[in-house]
Amino acid sequence: MKHMAVDTFIFGESKRTIDDRFRISLPPEMAELVADSDGNCILAKERTGCLSLWKGDDWRKRIDEGVAILKLRMHAGKMESRWSEVQRLGRLLSTRSKVVTLANRSRLLIPEGFREFLDVPVNHDVMIVGAAICVEIWNPGAWLETLRQDMPEFGPLFTDLSA
Repeated sequence: MKHMAVDTFIFGESKRTIDDRFRISLPPEMAELVADSDGNCILAKERTGCLSLWKGDDWRKRIDEGVAILKLRMHAGKMESRWSEVQRLGRLLSTRSKVVTLANRSRLLIPEGFREFLDVPVNHDVMIVGAAICVEIWNPGAWLETLRQDMPEFGPLFTDLSA
């Protein structure tokens, strides 16, 4: 599998409000790291209460490589006993991501289907978080719970990944 080109890690945390049209203004420095020259990027459902924004080329490379491996296994007859899992994966792949265009290079309109997954009503806050390789948009309650679970593991995780 090829490696994702990472020029710059995306860091930071910022609170933003979803307006009455389901739009969020992203921090410009984060938006420019995930959008192409036309303002396009990939919006993906990550985990309950969290959406992520990715550079299109990085996202497609990850998904295309995984799908190619799965197709080879299917063609070789290695997946017959796992058709229900293949279907499940197909359903998730079909609904997981969407190409979006950031208006004015930093304003995201959250599409239907993604709004319900994020579960934040209009005129309420979300947390925008730099997750090194993508930008995440969090329901504040889900973000706080994730921080509570993950922060105690920061030291060992950092040491493990950077050793």
